[in-house]
Amino acid sequence: MTKNIAWEYYRSLLAVLSHGSLSAAARALGITQPTAGRHIAALERELGVALFTRSQQGLLPTEAALALLPHAQAMEHTASLMERAAGNVGEGVAGVVRISASEVVGVEVLPPILARLRERHPALVVELVLSNQVQDLLRREADIAVRMVRPRQERLVMRKVGVIDVGLFAHRDYLVGHGEPVEVADLANHALIGYDLPGPMVRSASGAWQMLSRERFAVCCDSDLAQLALIRAGAGIGGCQALLAAKDSALRRVLPDAFALPLETWVTMHEDLRASLGCRAAFDALVEGLQDYAA
Repeated sequence: MTKNIAWEYYRSLLAVLSHGSLSAAARALGITQPTAGRHIAALERELGVALFTRSQQGLLPTEAALALLPHAQAMEHTASLMERAAGNVGEGVAGVVRISASEVVGVEVLPPILARLRERHPALVVELVLSNQVQDLLRREADIAVRMVRPRQERLVMRKVGVIDVGLFAHRDYLVGHGEPVEVADLANHALIGYDLPGPMVRSASGAWQMLSRERFAVCCDSDLAQLALIRAGAGIGGCQALLAAKDSALRRVLPDAFALPLETWVTMHEDLRASLGCRAAFDALVEGLQDYAA
């Protein structure tokens, strides 16, 4: 006979597998640690298998727990779809839509687009997630994502909204004090601003950009916003979207022939969300606004 095991038990299992401990899982779920522990114990009792072993490193998942992981993720995905569907019942565009974008795009580009979206649909709640990591739309870490790399996952609705040019820029005061590089070799005498850990954009770079390795940077930071602020402050030469730099008359492009990185820009969402009026409205607004920006 099929057992009616509560979804909360599987949700706690998934949280412990994701976060590594009962305490971290409880915080993520908004429940107490003893409650999370009871859920795991009840699930082990109902299934008749051990899901974790205790060690000095914390809870270690057994083979049984790892075998259940993809099924628990599928249940989480289905539950999320049900919540979204319920939130969009009724007339008009309403509910919650979660949008993921990089820091610099989320701060410098999206605000006017989202402001217009909210003016059109005031009942729609927007959750904006700023991260330079590629959010997994299939696991519903976000409903819609603005990406600077072509999506590779299946079951996604995607629209290419344009190509954004990234180049090397510096503040005019920095160039007055340190001179303007005439050729790539001149960068050895300049303060370069760059990444700490390579992200998707860095990995997609080619040509002269590959010469800008981490050991050559005078200032390292993985925040696009911080890098942009450092460039604006005259701290050195760094990468910046040409469209953003064009808004600041004090920024000057250097070595444009050697350093030009065209980034395809995409708006993507899970195909199951096409029935959601809120997600469709947000998707269309992002496509329209980003096409205008890229143009």
